[in-house]
Amino acid sequence: VQLQASGGGLVQAGGSLRLSCVVSGGTSSSSFLAWFRQAPGKEREFVAGIRSNNMKYIADSVKGRFTISRDIAKAMVNLEMNSLKPEDTAVYYCARGPFVVGRYNDPVYYGIWGQGTLVTVSS
Repeated sequence: VQLQASGGGLVQAGGSLRLSCVVSGGTSSSSFLAWFRQAPGKEREFVAGIRSNNMKYIADSVKGRFTISRDIAKAMVNLEMNSLKPEDTAVYYCARGPFVVGRYNDPVYYGIWGQGTLVTVSS
């Protein structure tokens, strides 16, 4: 199974970007797909995740601004990012793993990661 993330770029504060992650080589419908991000000098942090039953989990830091969705037919998970702030600047990674109650925000539980896509938000 491989994950391929795309959609990063440079955007001004207040702008929007849409990240996409394509899952290939395996079934995505039954797994938990998530987005993490890592800023320079900081730990990787959970951003959003979505279960096969379409239940969504959003980090407080992006709630109301970011939306996660999945297209099972296209084996794809998307992250719509609006009202971007300079502090959203990071490399964004998509990841796949089992859903662990209460621990879905812990990157240690994810066994498959995409290559990352850089999002830069200028002030």
